[in-house]
Amino acid sequence: MKKTFAILTIILMSLLFINCKKENKSQDFSAITKGYFDKKNELDPLGATQSGQNEYNDKFVYDMTDSYRKKQADFFNKYEKELASVDTMKLSAEEKNSFDIIKWETGIGKQLLKQNANLMPFQQFWGMHLTMGQYAGGASGQPFKTEKDYTNFLKRLDLYSVWVDSAIVYMKKGIQKGIILPKSLTEKVIPQFADMPTPKVEDNLFYSSLKLMPSTFSDGVKKDLTAKYTAMINDKLVPQYKKMTRFLKEEYLPASRTTSGIGSLPNGKELYAIYVKQWTTTTMTPEEIHNLGLSEVARIKQEMEKVKTQVGFKGTLREFFEDVKNKPELKPFKKPEEVIANFETIYQKIKPNVNKLFALQPKTKFEIRRTEAFREKTSSAEYNQGTADGTRPGIFYVPIPDVANYNIYGDEDLFLHEAIPGHHFQLSLQQENAALPNFRKFIWFGAYGEGWAMYTESLGKELGLYTDPYQYFGMLGNEMHRAVRLVVDTGLHSKGWTREQAIKYSLENEAKSEASIISEIERYMAIPGQALSYKIGQLKISQLRKKAESKMGDKFDIKMFHEKVLESGVMPLALLEKKINAWIASSK
Repeated sequence: MKKTFAILTIILMSLLFINCKKENKSQDFSAITKGYFDKKNELDPLGATQSGQNEYNDKFVYDMTDSYRKKQADFFNKYEKELASVDTMKLSAEEKNSFDIIKWETGIGKQLLKQNANLMPFQQFWGMHLTMGQYAGGASGQPFKTEKDYTNFLKRLDLYSVWVDSAIVYMKKGIQKGIILPKSLTEKVIPQFADMPTPKVEDNLFYSSLKLMPSTFSDGVKKDLTAKYTAMINDKLVPQYKKMTRFLKEEYLPASRTTSGIGSLPNGKELYAIYVKQWTTTTMTPEEIHNLGLSEVARIKQEMEKVKTQVGFKGTLREFFEDVKNKPELKPFKKPEEVIANFETIYQKIKPNVNKLFALQPKTKFEIRRTEAFREKTSSAEYNQGTADGTRPGIFYVPIPDVANYNIYGDEDLFLHEAIPGHHFQLSLQQENAALPNFRKFIWFGAYGEGWAMYTESLGKELGLYTDPYQYFGMLGNEMHRAVRLVVDTGLHSKGWTREQAIKYSLENEAKSEASIISEIERYMAIPGQALSYKIGQLKISQLRKKAESKMGDKFDIKMFHEKVLESGVMPLALLEKKINAWIASSK
């Protein structure tokens, strides 16, 4: 009996030891994911603010400098080594996803650091100057609720004023090495700096938050903050904006390149290949993507012809594009508020049907707003995520630079993509998922995120939209837009296309105004590869749905499919495919 008891004790102790080892291993990996998140926030404090990590609200980095890039390299090397020490066999399925995501991010990050893209530290679409301007407006990521919030932003502004000097230093290096923006992009950037100084300080964008000071602030606090912000604007920011404007006009613009794609830069083709991998999270080559784009353009054209026939238009498809662009009935608004109201109507229309497709829905609140005036002329419609704690809602921004020419034919599709059930559902659910480590809640992969948003455009009829053939044509138009992106982005950056060639191809295949297409082409020139993510991701998610429907038959549940796609947040497409395949297999 004693011997039997001793054996049982040994077995129990062994099991306890094994379980402890598993728990310790899980705890060790949790420590890795926590450290990874904290260090990422240190390296990107403005992004941390946008994600609601408010302990970084006074921090700022000079992201183009050699010293900063050394910190990035150390970060990637550190976590590569830490991953090497993890026994992946003892990780849960979700922990394995986290492991693979960190491995993917560190790998692509190290590849990018081998390039000299930091010598072009901003452009007209993305840049520190745009983010800080948006934060200064008081309605974005930077909070302005307490006195500390205001002093935090003052500290950040002080550091930002020095950023201008650092940017100029590295842009001069870019001129010397031939790594420089195209002329057409430099021309777009100049007004973003030149228009910032104002005759009256009260009209300056960086004064905006003072107009939002809470009534609970004492008169003394208000007076002190007003004096400090006024001095910051007049003594530091305005001189720096004028300095950057002079540099851009006198030195950078004359040196700017006449080529359109980054393939013309030293090592440009290698850089573009990395961007393609980064944005699509696949191993597809630019050539493969270009050919895919051509085939998708041809397919969507056939669908457009059907709509043209349905509405009784007798001309060519190209003529139908012109008719749709200029049709007075599709430009019904006289005030910007009417554009916003139309999106609110779309929102109310789909609400009853959302429950039919989605069991998993976010708690984060949602708002529709007009894009701020300072960036409206160069912006596309976009979604800015809210915070998981509910202190800031998700915001769908709509630029309305010319309301008289605002065409509504694509608005239903646009709402599904940018708002519900597109970006608002995906990003909010990701942030709200308590089972995910923090770094997963605030991560982004364009192919998954934009792919999901584009996939949701195909749900319009299931949600009660697209009853008007022009709105359905709007969906096809936006799908065509993303297919054209595959062709022109790869054309610009890997095939040596000029800006004008890309504009011509887009005009021939899209029902968009020339001004809109020029803005889009210059966007692709500014952020190579990003535009590829939409269609690549959409096609993969649509493919996975068809596969699940085929394999699972009567067991297929659309609500569960959407939950499986959304529940773990963004990830490289190969990981998503692995996850859905496991779900399909489990049904058997």
